[in-house]
Amino acid sequence: MSLASANRPPRAAERPRDLSRPLPASLSWSVLIVFVASFAVAFFVLGLPWWLPGLYVVLSLVALAVYGRDKRAARRGRPRVSEQSLLLLGALGGWPGSIVAQRVFRHKTRKRSFRRAFWTTVVLNVVTLAGFLTLAIVQGWTLELPALAGVLGLS
Repeated sequence: MSLASANRPPRAAERPRDLSRPLPASLSWSVLIVFVASFAVAFFVLGLPWWLPGLYVVLSLVALAVYGRDKRAARRGRPRVSEQSLLLLGALGGWPGSIVAQRVFRHKTRKRSFRRAFWTTVVLNVVTLAGFLTLAIVQGWTLELPALAGVLGLS
């Protein structure tokens, strides 16, 4: 081995893969079921507007499609969707669809660093949602779209 090759970082093909056993599927499905049930209760009890669960549904469907596209690209050796894009999509509210996609496509379930980042985005999203809803209730905000635009200074 030359001195130059000893000082360079290892290439992707030379690095050990960051793989571990996937989390139990029951854990992912349980988190998803608890979230959906809690969201449904909040929707009906607190009278959340239609756009809030609609946003999660739309972003989840997008996430499902993007994960499927990335899995297809991985199998065919084509350019991939960046992990940062997948994580951002989940952080913005598409994480329920990401969980479904991870399980259905068996994709992004073994890479430890991705799993840690993914579950961090899930926790951040849920905490942000809970904080936003708590603030809205305490402040007495109307969460319908025209009223929300005024509260956020968008009108």
